[in-house]
Amino acid sequence: MKETSTYPLRLPRSLKEAVVRLSKQDGTSINQFVAMAVAEKVSAMQTASFFEERKARADFRAFDKIMKRKGGAAPRKGDEMPARPKRPRLGKS
Repeated sequence: MKETSTYPLRLPRSLKEAVVRLSKQDGTSINQFVAMAVAEKVSAMQTASFFEERKARADFRAFDKIMKRKGGAAPRKGDEMPARPKRPRLGKS
């Protein structure tokens, strides 16, 4: 069984009214709605932290070397790079 604890939460009246309305639309209790909202925020912040840590360990020179290498199989249908739009030449008439 998961351990839970209570936390007295004070919300501005307008926010509480929105939570009541949205939890009804969602078919959940106010408690479930608030818990899920907090869980989503925690998840988003932990994900951002994870990618910041990964970025700090990245070897961009190795990445560039891999991206510039030649050879390999041709892209599968639908995976091709989009064609670049032609730029108008400036200064020539």
